Amino acid sequence: MDTAMLYALRDPLGIPAHPLLFLILGVATWALHIAAVHVLLGSSVLAIRGALSKDDHWRRLADAMVNTAKVAVSVAIVIGVAPLLFVQVIYDPFWYTSNVLSAWWVIGFIFILIVATLALFIFYALNHGLRTHKTRCPGSMILAVLLFLVVGFIMHALSVQMLEPDQWKEWYAPNGVIDASGRSIHAFDPWRFGFFIALSIPVIGIWLFGYRRYLQGRHEADTDYLDFLKRMGTRLGAVGTLVALVLLVGWMRGLPEDIAGFATGIWPIAAAAALIVAAAFPVLLGRRLDRGLWGYTPILVATVAMIVIATMREAVRWVTLFGVHGYNPLDYKITMDWYSTGLFFLTFGVLGGAVVTYLLTVAWQAGQTEGTYTPSRAVNRIGTAGIVLLLLWIAQYFGFGLWTAYA
Repeated sequence: MDTAMLYALRDPLGIPAHPLLFLILGVATWALHIAAVHVLLGSSVLAIRGALSKDDHWRRLADAMVNTAKVAVSVAIVIGVAPLLFVQVIYDPFWYTSNVLSAWWVIGFIFILIVATLALFIFYALNHGLRTHKTRCPGSMILAVLLFLVVGFIMHALSVQMLEPDQWKEWYAPNGVIDASGRSIHAFDPWRFGFFIALSIPVIGIWLFGYRRYLQGRHEADTDYLDFLKRMGTRLGAVGTLVALVLLVGWMRGLPEDIAGFATGIWPIAAAAALIVAAAFPVLLGRRLDRGLWGYTPILVATVAMIVIATMREAVRWVTLFGVHGYNPLDYKITMDWYSTGLFFLTFGVLGGAVVTYLLTVAWQAGQTEGTYTPSRAVNRIGTAGIVLLLLWIAQYFGFGLWTAYA
């Protein structure tokens, strides 16, 4: 497609801050979103594996992983909104066109995600205490995983289709006959999709090290179970990394000819190195895994690895849209809006920071307490501050809206 046409599809009002800001935020929030997705998929599969086993360690792990999946699906959905918004801001000609071409799947995405989440919660509701009770309706959890993969594939296809503007006319009017149904998936890359899904294997392996350290903080006496978690985490990290690297090579080898040189550039190498370091880090720590906060550092290293991988993903988009099609998102017209930009960072940093700090503190302290946990006065103040800030946010939202509409 002609570059001038791509620029003509932009929002004529421009964007409210420098596009580099949206580019960076898009990468960072997508990394957090996909990490939550990996934890969701990995914990769900481990829950199924454990629920179908008679081994006590596996059933205990399944019980914990069901609870992990329940939280992870909420985190993945909430955080997933952010990168979706950022990509719409600076890549709107590509993202909206891709959505229109496959509109039926875009709408279906919501319903499939709802059914998948309901299936997960049905399994959760029916299987409290898997360690001591018989597994009920495992098919609901299997269905949830399959549907999560379907919604992931839809988002993957939309992301791939936006990178091929030269094919849009043919997809919209194949052989000159207009097809406005939006029922077709027009492009996908099984190697790329497989790579991002396979990352859930090493990610959940690394997550198990954090879970293990959490139990140690509660003075867990079952050393056999702790050893089981350590073996599982190490094995999943090693096997998952190998599978992901093979799929990464397949993805890079299948890149279009006009960007084939990207495969031998710095970003694929950096992504592979970051993944290997993240998987090997728990082994390198040795006995320090059992000391203080060291047991949680593998999760921190894995988070950095996901940011590197997210940057590589963005780099593929950049070399495709800018290098091949001449579209530069950084020259988007800017109509500076200090209010909305400042409100975003205040919401994210202050309101979000207070609420997340409260939730993490309660979760941590409750896990380290024998018997009934009672939060301290300081912790209660943090929770109260979060509620007050939320009420103030709601008040300014409606107040500013009414002032804009009627002032």
